[in-house]
Parts: sequence; structure tokens; C-alpha cells
Amino acid sequence: MVERELRFYREVAPKVGVRVPGCFQAEETESGYRLVLEDLSTWREGADPVRVATLLAGLHRRWERRAERQWPWLKRSAAGSAGAIGRLYDDVWASLRERPDITSAVFDVGRRYVGRVAELERDEAAFEPLTLIHGDVSSRNLRSSGMGEIALVDWEDVRLASGATDLTWHLVSSVEPPLWDAVLEAYGSDEAEIECALPHALAQAILTFSESEPGSTAAMAWMERLEEAARRMR
Repeated sequence: MVERELRFYREVAPKVGVRVPGCFQAEETESGYRLVLEDLSTWREGADPVRVATLLAGLHRRWERRAERQWPWLKRSAAGSAGAIGRLYDDVWASLRERPDITSAVFDVGRRYVGRVAELERDEAAFEPLTLIHGDVSSRNLRSSGMGEIALVDWEDVRLASGATDLTWHLVSSVEPPLWDAVLEAYGSDEAEIECALPHALAQAILTFSESEPGSTAAMAWMERLEEAARRMR
């Protein structure tokens, strides 16, 4: 992943078409890897989700059917680790069944994925058209300047996939449910793409939810978004 991020800053970032941290050094040394980036610590974490959707739409359409030819070293989604992720999900689900803060709607959807997450990973990796995606468009990987500029940081998950992979993860990880329709409209989403990508995003979100403290503010926010995703999949 580190090597992939270095290659992103060396080869992709100069022409990617969205704001990313400036790169001063990206190289492999005898002692490891060195990546020196612009300091964006004065920028606010997160960004307006509707504007993020517009940004993602531009990124994905710019590189649709082109990224694979431009950078053949880019991999498709995490299909190679599908089995490991599936086993992790099944192990986590066994403990999640007892959590008091998991709602019946999310429980009903989540249990359908037991033994099937590897299949979801493969489906997500195979869905086309392929484009360049960030891979983790959550609020923690977005920065907003005082002038309203939006930057995408942490490109270690950069890869090839359907653009809906970025969009659905942004929704499930970071966007309050009342804004989902506005985000989907701003992106100009294809219903079939969203339908394919949402189960994968929901399974990943359940794994992240499992790391939150039961009953915490973070857990409740995750559950609200998970419920919205579950509602849209019925």
C-alpha cells in the first residue's frame, strides 16, 4: 500500500485533476520509503458532501476507461484479499449479534452477508466501467481550506473500480441520511452502479461499526447511516 501511494504521488497526482497534497519527495530508500507532502493541518477535516459528490463525479468521469491504460500497475479493488475480509466479517458478526445498539433493519441485512462477503468483494471488483478511485473517501480523508477548496488526502487505497465504490463509501461512512438524495443527484449516479456497490459498502461499514464503543455517539452515527443503506436495499 505504501509503494502504491508513492507511485500515485509520482505518476498520478500531477495529472489527476483534483486537489491533493503537494509532493516534495516520494522515493524508496535503502531503509524504506520516504514520502514528504504538503502540510494541510490548518485545513478543516471534512467537506460539504454535495460538493464532494461533484468532485468525485469529475474525477471518475475524467479517468473512466482511461486509468487502466494510463497506469497499468493500478490494481482492481481488494479482490485479492476477499477471502480474508470475508473471514473477518464472519468472525465479527458473531460478536455483533449481541450488541444492544444494532437495529433490527441492519441486523437483518448484515446477517445475509455471513459467508458472502468474499462474493461481494469479487462483484465490486468486477463491476464496470472501471475508473480511478481514491478508495476511502471518508470525512477523515477530506480537507477544506478557508477559501472553500477541497483536497483528498491519504491515497494508499487508490485503485481501479467503479466510481460508485467511492460514492457509496462516502455516503455510508460520512453523510447524514437526509443529505443522501442531494449527494446522489450531484454525482449523477447510475442506479445500477449504486445497487451493485452499496452492499459492499454496507458490509465494510458494519466492520467499522464493530470497532465503535456500544452506545457511543460514533456508534449511533454509524447506525443511522447503516439503517439508511439497509432501507435503500430493500
